Amino acid sequence: MPRRFFRKFALKRENLKGRWWLSPVEHLLHEPHLWVIRRRTVVPAFALGLFIACMPFPGHILAACLLAILLRVNLPVAALSTLVGNPITFGPMFYVAYEIGRQLLRQAPQPFEVELSFAWLFDRFVYIWQPLMLGCILLGAILALIGFITLELLWRASIWDYLAKKRKRSRPGPRD
Repeated sequence: MPRRFFRKFALKRENLKGRWWLSPVEHLLHEPHLWVIRRRTVVPAFALGLFIACMPFPGHILAACLLAILLRVNLPVAALSTLVGNPITFGPMFYVAYEIGRQLLRQAPQPFEVELSFAWLFDRFVYIWQPLMLGCILLGAILALIGFITLELLWRASIWDYLAKKRKRSRPGPRD
């Protein structure tokens, strides 16, 4: 059952008490919806994390945590699912997002090379930010929708399987 799977990795709210870096938001962390492992809090949190992972800004985990608190979904799942966007996947993900946005905006292709410098930010990003943002939003929405539907179906299938096994055990067998 997915609930058992997520419980193995669940972060306990009690372990976060008294941390100095959480003191500004500690009063918000007592909401039970942020920690409970239920389909209604885990599945949307997973989709939220996938959406945030596609956005081209730093601080994905922080953004996912703040939105999880605001939307009252599972905080650890939202934070961990942002790790889909990592240094290995950023390049292909942003290139695909740029191409999607460029096609939708009907713009001429621009050379797409990313350099981590302020010179690149001011010289090249000006030309690609619109298609990149549009593509990132669409790619994030599609990935979140696919993740939501997939995890929802897996969770429900697991529950149906669990209930079928439970019914099978509770039926009296043939007597000899």
